[in-house]
This record gives sequence, C-alpha cells and structure tokens, in this order.
Amino acid sequence: MNNITRVSTNALSQFAHNLLCTAGMAEAKAATVARLLVQTDMMQRHTHGVALIPLYLDQLRNQLMEKDGAPEVVKDTGSTVVWDGRYLPGLWLMDQALNLAFERVPEHGVVTFAIRRSHHIACLAALVKEATDKGYVAILATSDPSGKFVAPFGGRDPVMTPNPFAIGYPGTTGPVLVDICASITTVSMARTKAAAGVNFDYPWLMDNEGNPTTDPRVLEQTTPRGSLMLLGGAEYGHKGFGLALMVEALTQGLSGHGRIDAPNRWGANVFLQVLDPQAFAGSQGFLSQMDFIGDACRASTPVKDGGLVRLPGDQANRNILLAQSDGIALSEVTLDKLAACAKTLGVVPMPAA
Repeated sequence: MNNITRVSTNALSQFAHNLLCTAGMAEAKAATVARLLVQTDMMQRHTHGVALIPLYLDQLRNQLMEKDGAPEVVKDTGSTVVWDGRYLPGLWLMDQALNLAFERVPEHGVVTFAIRRSHHIACLAALVKEATDKGYVAILATSDPSGKFVAPFGGRDPVMTPNPFAIGYPGTTGPVLVDICASITTVSMARTKAAAGVNFDYPWLMDNEGNPTTDPRVLEQTTPRGSLMLLGGAEYGHKGFGLALMVEALTQGLSGHGRIDAPNRWGANVFLQVLDPQAFAGSQGFLSQMDFIGDACRASTPVKDGGLVRLPGDQANRNILLAQSDGIALSEVTLDKLAACAKTLGVVPMPAA
C-alpha cells in the first residue's frame, strides 16, 4: 500500500467499536464486529477489515443492517441448526454460531449451521481461524442471493456472486487457512481498482459481450453489466462454475431461502461446519498427517531461486505477529474515510500512529 500508517491494534479496535456503537449497534455486537475486523487487518486482508466500516455505517443508517436482537431458530436438531439471521451484523452472527458449535461439537463430533438472511460476514479466513485456535476444523461458505456479479460458464449474464469458500485446520506450527472463491478476483477488489482508475494486470473480468477484459468498470455497467471471470478463466471456467454451484447448494439450498425469494438488500446466506478431529481418528493422528504434508510442501524446491513455498495461512500468521508488535498498516484512503465517519458521528478521532 502507498502512504501507509501503522496504528495500535488496541486503539483501532476501540475506535471501530466507538463508531459502530455511536451508529446504534448494540455494544456487545459492536465489540465483536470491531474485534474481527481488526483481526482481519492484522492478517493484512485489508479489503475486508476496518475499510468495511463506512459501508456498515451506511447500512445501519438506512436500516439495512439490524442493530439489535437475536437470530430466529428455524430448526435445531442438536448437530444441525438453521437460523434466520434477520440481517443482523454478520460477524456477530458468525461468532454466535461458532461459540454454539464449540459447545456442542465435543458431544456430536460435527456441528453444521445453515444461516439465511445474515448480513455481510467479511473475511472467511479470520472466522475459520476462531475454530483452528481451539483445535477444530472449520468449513465456511457464503453467497449473497441479492447479488449478480458472476456469469455461469458459457454464459454472459451475471447470475451469482463470487461465492467464497474457506477451510481452516490446526497444525503444530500454526493453522492452515484456505480462503478462495469461485471467481478469479472479487467484487471488492474490482471496485477498489475502478475507484482508483486502475485496470487489472490480467483479464480477470468479462464484458457484456463475453470478451475477457482487464477493465474493472464493466461491473459498474447496469444494462447489461459485465461479469467477474470464473476460476479457471475462459478455457477452464467450468471448475469455478462447479465450485460456485457447490456453494449455492450449501448456503441457499440447505438454508431454504435464496435467489428464488428475490431479496433486494445486501446480505449473506452462510454454511458453517465445525469438526472435532478427536471424533474421527483422533487429534494427534490428524496433526501428524497434516504436519507431514505441510512440511513436504514447504520443503519442495521453489520454482524461482530464493523463492519460498508457503501454505495458506503462513503469511497471515506472520502478519498477526507483526501487527501485535508494530501495529496495523492502514492506507491513507482508509484512514481518511474513517476520519470522515468519526467527524459525522461526533466520535473522538483515532489516536495518532
């Protein structure tokens, strides 16, 4: 990032909490949302960290994100749960679901949630890390039934969202955190580049004529809109298409609510599964097997001299340690937007770097 400033993790958490509370979000919910957004910035996933707060504040102001209350229990069998999230803050809903899963998974071995009508759940890797820190495996997927940014393979009309999918599992030296989506890039990244007037380096989008393009502004066209390119691109996009459909089944099919209901507000359907390795072949056996393959991957000869083979999550773990000692690096753009929010709400500005 250009023009970065490092800020204290504690100061940033308190500042984010104050902004959300002043906007009307219940205090406990605001504390959870702030904590997880800052955790995401500590991992250096900045598009899904505190940079989201101005968007969340706008949703609160327009009554598109619920400020208080609890999810409605649609069904609960003990090991499977269906919630109607009522558009409550997504990160708080996920924290509640994870904590309930942690209570139940020692008994059931596997606990699975399908959540309809959550609000945005931000960074999936930061959420599955909550489970890996306790020695569990977590699988997480989400889609937005109101969004249309990804065309099916062979088509040009956007039908789906990028449909991210994550899995996190524990390791002896640190967790592995896989966080991918069915499209090559994301809506957030495309909008960031469009706002900056910068094209992608590679043709990761498709215009409304079906042509690959580097121009992120094709997503801003409304009649007709362009599309994010599926994982695998023009030649092998059937792979990303399959992943997208898998996420649709897990998030919308299992929750019983989705695109057919034509929601018209920003939200999320969520699939969450927490697994206890002890309920299978045992935690030690799990760690032994996964440590072995992880070590073999890291020991593989790098393609480039001086290169490094990493597992997903290795860099995030190092970034967290750096943030704990040196603070979080935020861009001038993000800091300016947060300062504008503070001024509007009358919140004391964040302390200096």
